[in-house]
Amino acid sequence: MVFGPLFCVLLFVSCKQAEEKADKKQKPNIIYIMTDDHAAGATGMYGGRLASLNPTPNLDKLGSEGMVFDNCFVTNSICTPSRASIMTGQYSQTNGVLDLWNELDTEKQYLPQEMKKLGYHTAMIGKWHLHNEPKAFDYYKVLPGQGKYFDPVFRVRGEKEWPNNTVEYKGHSTDVITDQVLDWFENIKGNDGAPFFLMYHLKAPHDMFEFNPKYANYLENKFIPEPESLYNQPLWGSEATRGKNDSLINTIGSSISKRHPYRSYVNVYKTGGQPTEKEATSAAYQEYLKRYLRCVKGVDDNLGRFFDYLKKKGLWENTIIVYTSDQGMMLGEHDFEDKRWMYEESIHMPLIVRYPDMVKKGSRTDLMVNNTDFAPTLIELAGGKQPDYMQGESMVDILKGHAPDDWRTSTYYRYWMQMVHHDIPAHFGIRSKEHKLIFFYGRYHNLEKEGTLSMYWNDEAHSNKVGITPAAWEFYDLKNDPDELVNQYNNPAYKEVIDKMKAELKETRKELNEEDHDYPHLKEIIDKHWDD
Repeated sequence: MVFGPLFCVLLFVSCKQAEEKADKKQKPNIIYIMTDDHAAGATGMYGGRLASLNPTPNLDKLGSEGMVFDNCFVTNSICTPSRASIMTGQYSQTNGVLDLWNELDTEKQYLPQEMKKLGYHTAMIGKWHLHNEPKAFDYYKVLPGQGKYFDPVFRVRGEKEWPNNTVEYKGHSTDVITDQVLDWFENIKGNDGAPFFLMYHLKAPHDMFEFNPKYANYLENKFIPEPESLYNQPLWGSEATRGKNDSLINTIGSSISKRHPYRSYVNVYKTGGQPTEKEATSAAYQEYLKRYLRCVKGVDDNLGRFFDYLKKKGLWENTIIVYTSDQGMMLGEHDFEDKRWMYEESIHMPLIVRYPDMVKKGSRTDLMVNNTDFAPTLIELAGGKQPDYMQGESMVDILKGHAPDDWRTSTYYRYWMQMVHHDIPAHFGIRSKEHKLIFFYGRYHNLEKEGTLSMYWNDEAHSNKVGITPAAWEFYDLKNDPDELVNQYNNPAYKEVIDKMKAELKETRKELNEEDHDYPHLKEIIDKHWDD
């Protein structure tokens, strides 16, 4: 049988359409779930002192069905900069978001831009905290700033200019945000067959830990295990974090105990009436952790509800699910609350990726990854290539079970906000699998603001303004001292490894555009104290 030219053309067009349709159908949906300040140690899958409380059964099950990353770290442990790095695949000095006040330019909303190029319908629901309108998304419903725990207001796209279109809902934010995600699936996403990329961001468990009242009895009669460093750590720290002869011990780092006079949980939770100071600290810690874990419980229960919905709707198997937090959290370690520090509990991010078509069930990796790697990874999972302007690296080979030969062996960190909010000095450093080197340079990057920004709770009696704190180095042997209780910087036994890490730190800062060319006053301090 002989076919004419017209038949051949029609056959080619038909095959091409079928191929394009198949490609479209095969693309996985991607859901990126992120909480706020959820420490890796406040899960079951990462072990640690809180694991026995079973705080996250739904997350732990998700981890058992995918890959758990044991060494995932934030590059700047504070909400806005971390989110900017996730959105751009860049470190703070490159994307321009150094602190809570910097705005991420709308043209730098790279992740949704790249996903849309790949044919994805994009949505952002929940906590945004990047100031400018999330206009790169096809759909958004986001909290203003931190948002409220109860009866949250959302900013949405509408007739008025951003940020004036708002809607309000009754209830607890964790429940309400999840409700809005489900509403997006039911009423907004559409049925055009395009794959979707959804960013589902929860406010919890950010302070002040306003949990849903239905969890008031959760852990009520449990004793929450306490870290040793809450009470005793005579060899920890340096002049930068304690002051000479402990002269700054009551100034640096908001506390659980009454050590810090203007932000301590003994004062916040009014436990100072206990018979002893240790008992007052313990009572404050117990209240802190129970409130925090009740927020975590609300998150985990809502994720269970969401996962059940995906299964019911037939979306479970062809959807990549990523779970993480924007950073970790200090849960009493070193007598600290909040995050910001380069210490383990603050920088360690939980990270799970579930993708049955690629990721081996129940797998784990100890390779070093950080939050600049998220965007390149998501783009490659969507069928794209990492843009040249992104500084992170795609983790897809790792997800496939391979260990790339040239993968990083350390990760860089920098916190810029000198003595703001929780009285933490500005610092940077590098963490390898076994060691950590930190340099506290103790100055604010913005000279116009330095000396004028006071603590956010605006206590008139609090005279500590943003200013200079001592410069000093800290070095921890994580293999032998995982709780970072002994600063070994001046121990001659570690000189060789410290010198090697300093050289690597200097080279890393050069490679990552972190050399402070725009901040000569910082560069002067760094150069002066580099060889101390």
